Parts: sequence; structure tokens; C-alpha cells
Amino acid sequence: MVKIHTVEHVLSALVGMGVDNALIQMNANEPPIGDGSAAAYVALIKQAGIVEQEPPRRYIDVREPITVEINGSIFLILPDTKFRISCTQVGPEGRFTQFLSTEITPEIYEKDIAPARTFVFYEDVKPLMDKGLIKGGSLENAIVARGESVLSKEPLRFPDEFVRHKILDIIGDLALAGRFLRAHVVAVKPGHGINTEAAKQLATRFNTIAAGAAKPVPAPAGVLDINGVMAALPHRYPFLMVDRIIDFEGELKAIGVKTISINEPYFQGHFPGHPVMPGVLQLEAMAQVASIVMMRKTENEGKIGYFMSADEVKFRKPVMPGDTLFIECELTSAKKRLGKATCRCLVNGEVVSESKLLFGLVDK
Repeated sequence: MVKIHTVEHVLSALVGMGVDNALIQMNANEPPIGDGSAAAYVALIKQAGIVEQEPPRRYIDVREPITVEINGSIFLILPDTKFRISCTQVGPEGRFTQFLSTEITPEIYEKDIAPARTFVFYEDVKPLMDKGLIKGGSLENAIVARGESVLSKEPLRFPDEFVRHKILDIIGDLALAGRFLRAHVVAVKPGHGINTEAAKQLATRFNTIAAGAAKPVPAPAGVLDINGVMAALPHRYPFLMVDRIIDFEGELKAIGVKTISINEPYFQGHFPGHPVMPGVLQLEAMAQVASIVMMRKTENEGKIGYFMSADEVKFRKPVMPGDTLFIECELTSAKKRLGKATCRCLVNGEVVSESKLLFGLVDK
């Protein structure tokens, strides 16, 4: 088995530039450190070229906050529709305290994050230097902070270069979770330890490749586009309430998506001047996703799911045109032709409706 070390700058550059499929060939157990930033890797990615592929990108969409605290460092991951990082860097005795909050896009990453270089505090590395360690480190590839002074081969590239490099590392470390992230990361005094622990929690919760694991966690058994949904369900316009299935977790869970357009026919009467998606149609969307989960079982192939009843129904917030409805369903019971499921609909990470459903399957 070969182990590769210190890959965070390479992974950061790939994620930052929007690359999720790449082949990297190496003849050593760690990539070159260069000048301590990710700028060289960004240049190589641009030189190689980026090609858009047909399969849709798979994301980790955070629905509930994830919090990690280690030795005074805090790492919080919040729901968001984009990838954003808000980071506070704090040095020894509060020196070089810096804050930056930014969305991560290829343009922002290349200009504002990738050039930021690795930095160290003199009091942290002196014991290692005295032991003859970190011989590869120098002012060629790192900034050294000693007291209130900064030692560097060139001037600082940004007044807040330290916090920008912390964000660079966060992006690379979170890449270990196995998918691109849509969330708002709030980090206070981050480091590789807490970053990778957060990546492990993401990987565990979302069933992706676990950070540092020798074996991958079993991945979801594929997704369904609209053609796959229509092959599984008999419903058609205007009563098909699922656009696609974006994730399966084992045999019992699925997440469906419905994009709510002003062109939906029910908005003509519900209500003119104040369009709101009827709650009963949200229930129908839940039932359709639950039916897909039930019919994934081999013995149910070719059957049709019928919505039978709903219990503990709650409508918490209105759903309006422009919203994207995420429909989460978990099968809690399955007996031949009868199934029970716990479902909920979310918009922007907030629950808008939920229910416990009973539905049956009959032969076509």
C-alpha cells in the first residue's frame, strides 16, 4: 500500500477550480510544496484544461448544522445553497488575528485564495528545527512570523494572507469527504486536525468516501434523472411531483427534488396574486418518493404505488415559485404490498412540511 502525504494544496486547487475528476501522476510520496501556496497547481490545471463531462456533479448538501470543537478550535458547517467559508485566524497570544468571509468560486479562488502561502510561528517550529527536522522548510516556501514581525522572501501578497491560507487548507481538507460541498463553513482557529475531523463527519453522515479510510464506505446505488423517475412511476404532467432522485442511502432512504416553477398549473387558482404550492401536493411528492424507495426492492418491480393515508401532517412554511423542494423519505416498514414511510420536504435547508405516510403497491 502506498501512502501519499500533504495533499491538501493539490486537493484545494482542484476543488477551488471546480475539478472533480482528474488523474495525477506522482513519483514521490508527497507533491512539491512550491512556494507554499496553491498557485502553481492552479496554473497546471489551467494548462491541462478543464473539460465539462455529461454526468451531473454530486454534492453534499448540508441540511442540519454540524459542529466540531477541539482544543479551543471551532468548526461549524451550516446549510447553504453555495460554498462559503467564514474563517477567523488567531495566532499565539492573539497575534495576527485575521477574519475573512468569502464564497468559493473558481474566479475568487484563483485570484484571492490560491496565492496565499503557508505560514508558521517561530516559537512553534524552533523545537523542530533544533532537532534537525522540517529540513524542507525555508523562506522559499513559507512565511515565518516571529513576534510582531514577518519573515518572507517577498512582501506579503495580501494584508490578511494568513487567514486566506487557512481557507485554502480548509478547502483541501474538506475535499477528503469525497464530494463537492454546498454549505457555509464557519471556522475559528482552524487547523488540519479539526478540518479533517469535520471531513470525516461529513463523510460519515453523507455516506461518501471517509477521510483517511483504507476502504470506501459503500456509495449510494446511483441516482435517477427524470427518465428514471418516469420509468419508476406512472404519473405524468401535471401530476408528476418529482424531477429527479439525487441520492439513495441503502434500500430504505432516498432524497428527491422538485423545482417549483410559476408555470405549475395549480398556481392559476392557488392563489392569484399570491402563488403557494398546495400542501396536498407536497404530500403527493412525499408519497411518490416513498413509492420509488419501496419499488427498488426486486420483488416489487413492475408494481404501482398508491397513497393510502397520512398521519402527523405538519405544514410549517409556504412553498412558492422559485423554490427547490428537497423530499426526504425513509421507509420504516415494508410488508409485501404495504409500506410505511417518514417523509419531509425542505427548502433552503428548512423543513416546510412533514408526515408519516401509508401506501400500498398493486400489480399494473
